[in-house]
Amino acid sequence: MNTNQNEENKPSQRGLKNRHIQLIAIAGTIGTGLFLGAGKSIHLTGPSIIFVYLIIGALMYILLRAIGEMLYQDPNQHSFLNFVSRYLGEKPGYFIQWSYLLVVVFVAMAELIAIGTYINFWLPDLPIWMTEVFVLVLLTLLNTLNPKFFGETEFWFGMIKIVAIICLILTAIILIFSHYHTGTDTVSVTNITKGFEFFPNGLSNFFESFQMVMFAFVSMEFIGMTAAETDNPRPTLKKAINQIPIRIVLFYVGALLAIMSIYQWRDIPADKSPFVTIFQLIGIKWAAALVNFVVLTSAASALNSALFSIIRNLYSLSKLNNDKILKPFTKFSKAGVPVNALLFTSLLILFTPFISMIPAISNSFVFITSVATNLFLVVYLMTLITYLKYRKSSDFDPKGFVLPAAHIFIPLAIAGFVLIFISLFCFKDTIVPAIGSVIWVLIFGLFTFFKKIKTAE
Repeated sequence: MNTNQNEENKPSQRGLKNRHIQLIAIAGTIGTGLFLGAGKSIHLTGPSIIFVYLIIGALMYILLRAIGEMLYQDPNQHSFLNFVSRYLGEKPGYFIQWSYLLVVVFVAMAELIAIGTYINFWLPDLPIWMTEVFVLVLLTLLNTLNPKFFGETEFWFGMIKIVAIICLILTAIILIFSHYHTGTDTVSVTNITKGFEFFPNGLSNFFESFQMVMFAFVSMEFIGMTAAETDNPRPTLKKAINQIPIRIVLFYVGALLAIMSIYQWRDIPADKSPFVTIFQLIGIKWAAALVNFVVLTSAASALNSALFSIIRNLYSLSKLNNDKILKPFTKFSKAGVPVNALLFTSLLILFTPFISMIPAISNSFVFITSVATNLFLVVYLMTLITYLKYRKSSDFDPKGFVLPAAHIFIPLAIAGFVLIFISLFCFKDTIVPAIGSVIWVLIFGLFTFFKKIKTAE
């Protein structure tokens, strides 16, 4: 075998440690939606938003247990979506991997735009496009290094978010025990329970909140991209996934309870970050800058993770398909990184600064991003269907990381995701992107059905 072949088939280096995976799981669990959008979700349906977070959290945990079980059986996969090709067939696999790739590219572009906006808070005279180019080049260079550097970066990004939430919760506890008066009310847990109604703004708003919370959780599945990069994939993956429920309760539910204990939920502004309001309340004059820093690191973390995910998916696609155009993406660098896939991905995302500069394109991009986000639900549904096929296959390992009562939980999760997708057609803000996502599924689905897919040997 020649040198080039060696380089192309060289496996990824297992550079991620247990602590990296734990923090990557947390970083994937906590998005900017919590820091910026909590006020809007609370305003929509009051304290019952906690139950919405718990329900969506349970659905995502079932999904991750399904992904975890398949990866536990075969931890060498660079993408959990490879299992779709294995158990549902080459064409469904081709469809879902390209769809997911498109979704994550648009998510990455949206995060880069967000980063430019957050940095503009401090440097208003600096053109946003320059900031976007600089950040993209920086993160691209970071991803050319051994995966352990990616893990280290995500570790500290995740730590910043954790510290911000813990500070919020501790602030609430101190204010509760000191009977602090905000000017309108005394800080107390009774602010949550007093006059509690399950549907204070009607049943419609309660169901609308499911969409908002659902999209706060997307990207949790990213942990399914890290197994092949881990020193001890099976125990590490198992531990990381099993700790997700307590993280959801602590970081999401804990933060929401803290916010609603300090202020009565009807007094929480929908258009302002509750984190800013509360940190200003305790005398932090630079609260807005602090929260801006947290969401900046959160967006940078999301972009970094998206890059990592896209290049692994491109590599997986190139290994599964024998298309000549994909062959360069099988090449690994000496650091164990699919370097051509990385450069191609960065060039795609480099269109973002042009989008930022042209308002007409920018407005249409919001729609495209919404469509892409809706496609996450399609990916999740196909992953769960894949899992059902896996359970009936000879690959099923009854001694592995088995999901208990899967025959009950998987149909419940499928029904939950289907209902959320259907609900997108019931509200004026989401119906058009929902129709767009259906059009994508139909058009690309038909293209895939008639396409002759060359399977790699």
